[in-house]
Amino acid sequence: MSNAANNIAFQGSLGAYSHMACLAVKPEMTPIPCESFEDMLLDVQEGTAYLAMVPVENSIAGRVADIHHLLPESGLHIIGEHFQPINHHLLAPRGAKLDDLVEVHSHAQGLAQCRERLRSLGLQPIVHPDTAGAAKDIAARGDKKVGAIASALAGEIYGLDVLVTSAEDAEQNTTRFLIMAREPQMPTLSSEAMLTTMVFRLRSVPAALYKALGGFATNGVNITKLESYMRPGFVDHAQFYVDVEGHTESPAMTQAMEELRFYCEEGEVRILGCYPANRATSDLS
Repeated sequence: MSNAANNIAFQGSLGAYSHMACLAVKPEMTPIPCESFEDMLLDVQEGTAYLAMVPVENSIAGRVADIHHLLPESGLHIIGEHFQPINHHLLAPRGAKLDDLVEVHSHAQGLAQCRERLRSLGLQPIVHPDTAGAAKDIAARGDKKVGAIASALAGEIYGLDVLVTSAEDAEQNTTRFLIMAREPQMPTLSSEAMLTTMVFRLRSVPAALYKALGGFATNGVNITKLESYMRPGFVDHAQFYVDVEGHTESPAMTQAMEELRFYCEEGEVRILGCYPANRATSDLS
């Protein structure tokens, strides 16, 4: 039995891009595949794994569906970010030819990132829960009419042929991951570039969003991401997900947060994490 303190959970099967991200960031840890995002977060909540590797957005397909609803309610803390290059391959059972294929299975994000290529080949996209799982399933099925969009690693693990390399529509295809833990790991206040991620819900007053964000502008704090979504159970109030550059405890951030809280519902500003920025490898910023 593996040591939970050495485990890092990810959603998907072995060979998934999340698996590759785990190997890139924490090669000394044991990747633990999970069927769903909920299961992945639960592993960390219950102590089965120490960390979770959570995909949040892709440079082509955009935000990963549903993840913004899960993160604030998970009780976990963001301790880092990672940008994983995505290189999709069109895989098929041994001996299959490109002309044999009729349909291709993959995660919705994988299919979206290869939409034009699949259309040009006349292939029917079929949504699967994850990319590597699709590769695993078509390998077991052995039908030469059915392929998968997945990583080269998945092809190696499940014994598939590569029919098309670099099947994605854009050359620069990158997924941003957040590394999450049960306990916060607040970095020391220094000159190192930091990010703070938070969610908030505004009071219902005119121009509340404009006023709430004014503190960031006047204090020179750069907002790198601002997204709204409907929080379950609050159909009349949007919740906002924000990434800002800066340490939570810096003077500028402290003043900006004070103004933000003034325009928010009491207790409705939640810091999800303060962590070192990894912008050097980003194609999303």
